[in-house]
Amino acid sequence: MRCLSIKQPWSWLIVNGYKDIENRNWNTNFRGYFLIHASKTFDMDGYNWIKDNKESLGISNLPLSYEYELGGIVGYARIVDCVTSFDSIWFTGKYGFVIEDAKPLKFDKCKGQLKFFSIPVVWEEFEIRTLKADFRY
Repeated sequence: MRCLSIKQPWSWLIVNGYKDIENRNWNTNFRGYFLIHASKTFDMDGYNWIKDNKESLGISNLPLSYEYELGGIVGYARIVDCVTSFDSIWFTGKYGFVIEDAKPLKFDKCKGQLKFFSIPVVWEEFEIRTLKADFRY
């Protein structure tokens, strides 16, 4: 399954439904579900901006900077488009991957890579396990 490494706190914002676009300097034709990997690098400047603006961004539960998980899978989402402009406070890039259906997953430590990379997971098996976990009472 495809995976994309994204720095924290941006990956947290995506999997928790706050950030609807991922900015990149490169485009993609890929559309579909992918895993979100939180890189080992933490963007402290970005975190401070988010912390200073969290009320206007509608974020009430922002973790403290040392509480983020780094270096592993933190969730999944679906890319529905790749754009060069987008009406979102989060769009700042040359290209933006428009994201829908994002959800967090239990942290799973693994090594990341640049651009999209493969994780040996079959989407159908992943979807079945995830749906079972989502609907467990």
